[in-house]
Amino acid sequence: MNFQTAIAACLGKYGTFRGRAARSEFWWFYLFTILLSWGATLVGNSMSEGMGTGLPMVVNLALMVPTFAAGCRRLHDIGKSGWWQLLILTVIGIILLIIWWAKDTQPEANAHGDPAMTAEGAGA
Repeated sequence: MNFQTAIAACLGKYGTFRGRAARSEFWWFYLFTILLSWGATLVGNSMSEGMGTGLPMVVNLALMVPTFAAGCRRLHDIGKSGWWQLLILTVIGIILLIIWWAKDTQPEANAHGDPAMTAEGAGA
């Protein structure tokens, strides 16, 4: 999955917490959210002082739901519950989540559906 396809897939599944997401889909979308947040910060800082913090906050709030949904689907892809994302509230949990998000796709179907179909996964 490439950058544009991952963004379209994640934004198309804005609040979909069911199913599975391939590793590339999740990481490309995560990179997109970081770049968009940085861009909003740069634009916000170049505008009037009132917009300096407002624009990045609006962008981050708009991307919060699809980011959590993609993370949930990514955890489903390795056979874990999306509720494990609550570990992000702890320092140790962030490390564990990064390891899980970086794991390879389970090639077989699991409780969350068939594997995500990508070049890195089970198909295409």
